[in-house]
Amino acid sequence: MKKELFLVLVIVISTHAFSFEKRDILQQESQKIGLSEVLVKDFSEIGFPGYADREFWNNLPATIRQQYVEAAEKYLDYDWPAVKATDYLEIIRSGDRRQGAYAAPSGALQALVMGELTEGKGRFTDQIVNGVWYYSEQTWWGWSAHLTAQKAKHGLPDVNEPVIDLGVGEIANVLSWTWFLFKEEFDKIHPLISQRLKQEIMNKAVIPYYEREDFWWMGFGSRSVNNWNPWTNHNMLTAILILEDDQQKKIKNVEKVIRSLDVFVNGYPDDGGCDEGPSYWGRAGASLYQCLDLLKRVTGGKFDVYDNQLIKNMGSYIYKAYIAYPYFINFADADATTGGRPAIIYHYGKDTGDRVMQKFGAFLARKQRWGEEKPGGKPDEQIMQLLYLDEIKNAEAEEALISDFWLPETEVAGGRDKAGSSDGFFFAAKGGHNAESHNHNDLGSCVLYINGKPGLIDLGRETYTAKTFSSARYEIWTMQSQFHNLPKINGYDQLAGRDYKASNGQFSADKKQVNFSTDIAAAYPKEAGINRWVRSYRLDRGKRFVIRDQYLFNKMPENPTTLNFVAYCKVTESRPGTLILQGEDYNLELTYNSKTTKPIIEFIEVTDNGLKRYWPNGVTRIVFNLKNPGLKGENRITVTNK
Repeated sequence: MKKELFLVLVIVISTHAFSFEKRDILQQESQKIGLSEVLVKDFSEIGFPGYADREFWNNLPATIRQQYVEAAEKYLDYDWPAVKATDYLEIIRSGDRRQGAYAAPSGALQALVMGELTEGKGRFTDQIVNGVWYYSEQTWWGWSAHLTAQKAKHGLPDVNEPVIDLGVGEIANVLSWTWFLFKEEFDKIHPLISQRLKQEIMNKAVIPYYEREDFWWMGFGSRSVNNWNPWTNHNMLTAILILEDDQQKKIKNVEKVIRSLDVFVNGYPDDGGCDEGPSYWGRAGASLYQCLDLLKRVTGGKFDVYDNQLIKNMGSYIYKAYIAYPYFINFADADATTGGRPAIIYHYGKDTGDRVMQKFGAFLARKQRWGEEKPGGKPDEQIMQLLYLDEIKNAEAEEALISDFWLPETEVAGGRDKAGSSDGFFFAAKGGHNAESHNHNDLGSCVLYINGKPGLIDLGRETYTAKTFSSARYEIWTMQSQFHNLPKINGYDQLAGRDYKASNGQFSADKKQVNFSTDIAAAYPKEAGINRWVRSYRLDRGKRFVIRDQYLFNKMPENPTTLNFVAYCKVTESRPGTLILQGEDYNLELTYNSKTTKPIIEFIEVTDNGLKRYWPNGVTRIVFNLKNPGLKGENRITVTNK
């Protein structure tokens, strides 16, 4: 069972099946600057504000300081809960990941750390000590879903084999910063506190990182990597820089981080597209930037790859995938809305000289009440944001509403009626292959937004369970092509795997039109009997949106063929050949050929809490049955804004 699950995980979460180009951008930079000669010896040399830097903390806006203190006060009597054996075992019993069991104490510790930093009176120190002692006593800091990384049977962590997953990396980061900020305060209480804390971080995270190269996310084996790589590497880089006293070990393992990050960068297409989607970009491209930023800081500004075009493209992806606040393109498992990590977007744009990105970061910051609300993230991420409160607050802000975009290697395209405005239509569509990271069998699908509001949608994914990353993944309805804006051909859905792919992707755009087309026939099994199925989208700017299918079977189809669409709006049939789509801020007319197609309108109640975040009112599925498709044919659907 464990081997089967592992193989499925390889299929499901492996990413970037592009031709790998051994660019090694970061290793080349490391060699060029002589990393061993310029790497700082002490983390305090970087200049981050410490606990004793009362001028910095006391000068934060009063509202933010008050929010931090109030948040910490909620945990003054916090009873640190045990992560029970049954919490871990639930992943193999019911598939429940029990994320809350791991998140609650982490949230408590971070609130206490930030509260004590801002208040500075020692009122929260004892509870911080309790928090670090709590984690020191734990067997493992990771998440139960990831226990397959160990050699022992899945379900409980093996104390004899400390493995590193996302959760271990996150806690190692939080605890390393807690040690860095409060070591002297801990020593005033008892010297074993900081000593034990450092020992546990080293034993549970840092030393395993030093000694092993077989964690899949490192990229040193045959598997491709995804957002786990920069996300975990950033956390481990942080811990190494803070805790390692031996400079030669520090240099060696910072270089190891750089080698691992190069695997991630090497696996990216030249267009910089993130096939995991914008919300995962927050731990893919954004985490890569955090690594690059930290490397620049610990080398006195010498490590700098921001002039590299691929690094620039990996950043600009985030605004190319933007629809209108708070919506982003959400193909695969991505979220329909995301905050976008505004400070990182701002600084990434600033460092790469991308003014659109920089201003977009400032725009997102203002949308999230920058300077009025305390920032989120781990303590290091919050401190980084606090350092630039005034700069970002006063920066030029502009929503990134670009006219159109095309990522030729990732095969994602989009466009809107008019640059600089969310009024009217916005669409995005994709080609690619069905072995993308967090894949849904969705080649050729699209999203259509009107006046910044969802019309034809990508459902996204339900709350993660063990089933999500198992051999039963495509039993989940949101993963199936028939619940995307796609055809079901001769009774068959698309299949998963690198061999199921789109071909001949075409894109063009001018002042009047945006066009995208791709042949999705090879995404379906041979039994579908389809030689060619070209799905095309045309946006006539300011006028209409046209969906066209041109197909050719190799034999007469024996089973029904349907054109499926999922909408977040009310759908009614006004007359044969015309549907009315009524949304929050629009009224659309959808026309089709009633002689060749017959629609069925289905309302689907959304019950999963993950999906309800975006589609609380349920969704409508439109199923157009092709009456007599024949060996070849064409269907056209036109959407106009009334």
